[in-house]
Amino acid sequence: MKILFFSVFLFVAGGIAYAQNAAPTPSGSPAKQTYLVVYKPGPKWLAGKPVAEQPLKEHFKYMLSLYTSGTMRFAGPFSNDAGGALVFEATADAEALAIVKTDPAVINKIFVFELNRWDLVQWHKYVKK
Repeated sequence: MKILFFSVFLFVAGGIAYAQNAAPTPSGSPAKQTYLVVYKPGPKWLAGKPVAEQPLKEHFKYMLSLYTSGTMRFAGPFSNDAGGALVFEATADAEALAIVKTDPAVINKIFVFELNRWDLVQWHKYVKK
């Protein structure tokens, strides 16, 4: 019974978080959604080489541009040299996909990716005070 309650709680809490994220902002512009990208080695990944030795200079510049524009929330390589992850914000799935497909490491097939909209739960709202 506890597991069922907890599962229902997570489902409802996730739905609330999604609804809050999807609502228009007071200015009338669409709210930003959070996205998670998991990068994995692609066909042009240099086998046997760590992330630091991959041809990722343009990818790094692109990540820096996402950061300076306020799009990126955080990103970085996995410690086991198996790719990396990026968390960023966009107003719609199409915009998010365009951001990832514009990444030079994706264009050059160094990385393949998995893109997911991430409905973050605002856990602080559920903490009893």
